[in-house]
Amino acid sequence: MVVNTITEAKAQLSALVERAVSGEEVIISKAGKAVAVLVPYNRATGVRQPGRLRGKIRIADDFDTLPEDIASAFGAGEQ
Repeated sequence: MVVNTITEAKAQLSALVERAVSGEEVIISKAGKAVAVLVPYNRATGVRQPGRLRGKIRIADDFDTLPEDIASAFGAGEQ
């Protein structure tokens, strides 16, 4: 784990990014407190497959639909 201040991180950004990509935990601090963590970016790969979770998710028999006022508060039915 490496901890750098914001000023140090600005000066060493390329090196810190390389360390994060290699798996090291890189923390950036401000006024002695951790404020950010550099982590490698992992793009989701593969194509989403409809029905992939079929048979793995169950809706309880006593499940009720949301009352209309709550559903509308969440924008249900809007496009």
